[in-house]
Amino acid sequence: MTAVHPNGASTNGSNGHRRREPKVDQSAFGADVTSPFVPIGVTPRYPPPRRNIDPDRSKSWLKRALPIVLAHKKIFIASLVISFIGLIFQVAIPGVVGEAIDKGLKKGGTPLSHFVWILVILGLLRGTSIYFSRKFLLNTAYRIEYDLRNIIYEHLSRMSFSFYDRVQSGQLISRANSDIRAVQMYLSQAPFILVQCGVVVLAFVEIATINVSLAFVALATMPFVFIAGIKMRKQMFPVSWLIQARLADVATVVDENIQGVRVVKSFAAEENQLNLLTSTAKRAEWSNVQQANIRSRFAPLMENLPRLGQALVLLYGGYLAINGQATVGDITAVLAYVLLMVPPFRQLGFVMMMGQRAAASANRIYEVLDEQPDVVDRPGAVDLVECSGDVHFDDVSFVYGNGTPVLEHFELRLRPGETVALVGRTGTGKSTVARLLARFYDVTDGAVRVDDKDVRDVTLLSLRHQIGMVLDDPFLFSVSIRDNIAYGRPDASTDEIVAAAEAAGAAGFIGRLPEGYDTVVGERGFTLSGGQRQRLAIARTLLVNPPILVLD
Repeated sequence: MTAVHPNGASTNGSNGHRRREPKVDQSAFGADVTSPFVPIGVTPRYPPPRRNIDPDRSKSWLKRALPIVLAHKKIFIASLVISFIGLIFQVAIPGVVGEAIDKGLKKGGTPLSHFVWILVILGLLRGTSIYFSRKFLLNTAYRIEYDLRNIIYEHLSRMSFSFYDRVQSGQLISRANSDIRAVQMYLSQAPFILVQCGVVVLAFVEIATINVSLAFVALATMPFVFIAGIKMRKQMFPVSWLIQARLADVATVVDENIQGVRVVKSFAAEENQLNLLTSTAKRAEWSNVQQANIRSRFAPLMENLPRLGQALVLLYGGYLAINGQATVGDITAVLAYVLLMVPPFRQLGFVMMMGQRAAASANRIYEVLDEQPDVVDRPGAVDLVECSGDVHFDDVSFVYGNGTPVLEHFELRLRPGETVALVGRTGTGKSTVARLLARFYDVTDGAVRVDDKDVRDVTLLSLRHQIGMVLDDPFLFSVSIRDNIAYGRPDASTDEIVAAAEAAGAAGFIGRLPEGYDTVVGERGFTLSGGQRQRLAIARTLLVNPPILVLD
């Protein structure tokens, strides 16, 4: 049964809401107001994201995410610059070692202690640069993740009910967690690793100062590493997409089983659900194994080709040393430089794998962010400030997105102070009436009017501020009873919360709880009975004291 109760109360500020007033001219609505409507006066405790995702769908995923990175460019660039400075210190070490061998081991040459102190200083400078570069890098990484999470959550909060009718919650949870983490890791780590690859350039220059031909021998295998990386990248992308999609499927099964654990246990269906999870996890396992197979084919090649270059350097360098064209210290330094070149190429394979996973994750995130809500404020929509509670369903027809007609030429007029009950069989549109009134959906034909104003001509926030809804499935948050009742008015006093609980008939059982109003109800309030949850939901709505009350 759905009861619609316009109780005639006026929300002129006496109900505790702090409200600014609209900037637009609303003289036609009988309101003298000048700034935007705010239904709940809550001051944000944390800053919003500095930038948003680029909405241009024609751009690559990386260009669309670039504004998020540039919002933190100062600390990010600082981490990269310090990292590069650290590489300079690192590359200087083999040269000092080679010089120590050539000069420090000769009689009458430079004392070895001289070179030892140089190496100690270079090591300290290198360690200090690593500390600060990693510190700044991690700060950047978590700031990017913070921005991405807030962007996607803010977008999800604006989406219409039709979106949630067709999207699985597990898919959304996966995109808001593991997909965001994959994108964050690439955006923050890839530039850092590419800077680390600069050691190849620095090492090449150092080798070239010793012997130009030896430098080219050291890099002889590098083109083959690049070719192998390109081939691995092409094979990784579709598999990375599949991995993220199947991980989302696993999250969906787990979420549904947790949310529906009482149904599962009541039907003794644990084994069936375990089989479902196992089959879903097996599909995720298969895609991860395919990725591992691709890596196993290319990673050894990319890692060991530089070692082949080291062998060539040893062979050719030995020839030069025998013929007096290079010293032992020179060859030792060159071999050390070649060893410095190996880790970047190992990291290059990791970056390519990470990039393909990030690309797949980013596209899955953009699928959500590119969705636009169906129910939005019309251009020129104004705030519904003073509401008497007059409701009129004017020849309303409504069809859900799947083509199911629910209401046809529905007519209903509710005057302030009236209480009307809609009674009928399941599926006749009782709940739909309430959803259309709060504009969870827009009518197909006709109009829903509040105080003779089409609900499509007023802002969503101001409309829903005037309507209190108690649904048949009362949802409670995993916080205290006090916070659940005060959800619509966080600034409500204890006396007001108690009064609302008494009006809803909830004060009695609350008083018998060990911690009273401070009792935490647990997830979805399942520590309480169905009737107790319903009473708390009613108290939550009564505390707001809306002009229109809907009991579904």
